[in-house]
Amino acid sequence: MTIDALLYDAVRTPRAKGKQNEPLNEVKPVDLAAGVLRWLEKRNELDTSKVGDVILGCTGPLAEQGGAIGKTAAMVAGWPDSVSGFQLDRYCGSGLEAVNLAAMKVIAGVEDLVVAGGVESMSHVTIGIGGSAWVSDPKINISTNYLPQGIGADLIATLDGYSREDVDKFALRSQQRAAKARTEGYFKGVMPVLDMHGRTILAEDDFIKPDTTLEILGQLKPAFDKMGAMGFDAMAMARYPQVNAINHVHTPGNSSGIVDGASALLIGSEAVGKELGLKARGRIVAMANVSTEPMIMLTGPAPATLKVLKKAGLNIDDIDLFEVNEAFASVVMRFMKETGAPAEKVNVNGGAIAMGHPLGATGGMLVGSVLDELERRNLRYGLCTLCIGAGMGVATIIERI
Repeated sequence: MTIDALLYDAVRTPRAKGKQNEPLNEVKPVDLAAGVLRWLEKRNELDTSKVGDVILGCTGPLAEQGGAIGKTAAMVAGWPDSVSGFQLDRYCGSGLEAVNLAAMKVIAGVEDLVVAGGVESMSHVTIGIGGSAWVSDPKINISTNYLPQGIGADLIATLDGYSREDVDKFALRSQQRAAKARTEGYFKGVMPVLDMHGRTILAEDDFIKPDTTLEILGQLKPAFDKMGAMGFDAMAMARYPQVNAINHVHTPGNSSGIVDGASALLIGSEAVGKELGLKARGRIVAMANVSTEPMIMLTGPAPATLKVLKKAGLNIDDIDLFEVNEAFASVVMRFMKETGAPAEKVNVNGGAIAMGHPLGATGGMLVGSVLDELERRNLRYGLCTLCIGAGMGVATIIERI
């Protein structure tokens, strides 16, 4: 008998600027994660002894985020000793990979009920601090044609002919959509972060800049031109000889922001839902991951989407809403160009350019966002996808129930 992986709930913290002296910097990463677990428990009157595993994506699993933070978060949340947990790292796709793995466990009958999502406190564990052989070992990064992601984003813009104004217009739309969604209360899954006394530290996303204009965006300086001049532009042009020069169009205003945040989703079988009196909100239809050319690095979402559509027996027109992580503006623009997904269906409530990208947590946040919006619009299918380091991509299709 086929077992469906059902989505019973999805919550997240607000996304807050990932710097010292910002609201969520006072909260330890494990407390961010434990907080969303507690909200799942409270909102669903959940018997947490029925949770078989807690899977959290985390791209910086060291220091305060080190160890099996899924298990630590479950303990800090006060969940029973029987609840196991761990973390996984597939770079920026970690949160969605956690959701997919949870679904696989349920479909396979390995677990009846799993919590999946992610956590990233970028104000505590700064991006790249853990290092890796691929990035920091000169012999390895030269032999594998390593480029920083920002150069890859500018390379996509150069190859596709996106101007600075093009990517800034995309960024402005993200800001406008996110500001409207926050004002109108569309982010139903955002739960306040509380201190030890139950007082609210932060209740809504604080990274959104509603007063953004094209003029303001146009005043920002390119973020990756100096890095390109260090030799990375030359490497990119050697691999892509049709390019005569890299057009450095990405800035802090049209790239994803550095933020803190956590996400958690409750995924289980129909049987456990009936046992616990849970109401299913969605179903995980299909999952896929791919890998593409690693130097340009950021082109994985389109092929991952085509793969998951084939697995689901659907086509691009069947999808009502897309959540494509806005690592950089050119990433989503390339995705729309390659798949034909219309702009009016993509990131309808803004994305990481406006709200920030808490690396390991973002994938879970995308699933929650598309589920909320499918419900609000009374639509059926949503697709979430992220670009990932080394050219990978991950995608998931969900169906509203």
